Amino acid sequence: MYNPQLETFLCVAEAGSFNKAAERLYISPPAVIKQINLLEESLDVQLFVRTHRGLQLTSAGRSLVQDAKYIIQYCKDSVTRAKNAMQAGESVIRIGTSPMTPAQVLVDLWPRLQEDCPGTKFQLVPFDNTPENAREILGNLGKNIDVVAGIFDETMLNLRRCAGLEISREPICCAVSVHHRLAGKDRLTVQDLYGENLMLMRRDWSHYVDMLRDDIWKNHPQIHIVDFDFYDVGAFNQCENNNCVLMAVENWRYVHPLLKILPVDWNYTIPFGLLHAREPSPLVQNFLRAVEKATRNRRTVNP
Repeated sequence: MYNPQLETFLCVAEAGSFNKAAERLYISPPAVIKQINLLEESLDVQLFVRTHRGLQLTSAGRSLVQDAKYIIQYCKDSVTRAKNAMQAGESVIRIGTSPMTPAQVLVDLWPRLQEDCPGTKFQLVPFDNTPENAREILGNLGKNIDVVAGIFDETMLNLRRCAGLEISREPICCAVSVHHRLAGKDRLTVQDLYGENLMLMRRDWSHYVDMLRDDIWKNHPQIHIVDFDFYDVGAFNQCENNNCVLMAVENWRYVHPLLKILPVDWNYTIPFGLLHAREPSPLVQNFLRAVEKATRNRRTVNP
């Protein structure tokens, strides 16, 4: 579907050397070098500057890194669309899943959904959680992916041009490295965060996060807020590597094995639910109604 040398190129760009990339790809360094040389020749651009200190991406290389990720993901989506065409006569709900958008909530609800969605099947569609994919997938829900589970608010829905069905209000928690001084606690107070670097998504990403931010700035200046732009594995790595504290929700407990998610004694929550197209298909509409009913019944049973 696409030039496989692109994946080798991305691996080299991430590893910073031919030898390290070769180890990750389980091929020899000469084979990696040959693929990069062929890719540069076919594109007629220089992608790396070779120095005695290692490899550095050229401006063309940096540009291609982002485009290559999109090309590879687009080709994978093309295969998904082809498979969907084969399943056109079936009732299939395509659920996008990534570390930050786990599908477990729907798995837990599935026994309650079967009564209202007889014959409907789940198809999990994994995707890389990158800014480019977030824009592409959420802005085109209903084409390759029908629903994605995640946190949201009206600001985010308008930004991504999609709609949301709230399933729950998730307490805003904090994630810390298992080696952090706070990791031994079962629950945090606001005062526990004094002197810490607290990673929060930039202002205007979520009204709920901004309320927490304003409270901290006004009443708890001892907490240093660190802004970041996107929730992905890189944000979790930054938290672990720099010994920071990261705003998180309990549903992300499996994203990073070296991070522990702790509840905090504050009354801040954020909606969690299903993101879907603004005008979903009849099949998806019925599925969403079933989810809403199952969620309502679960709240009645477990008030």
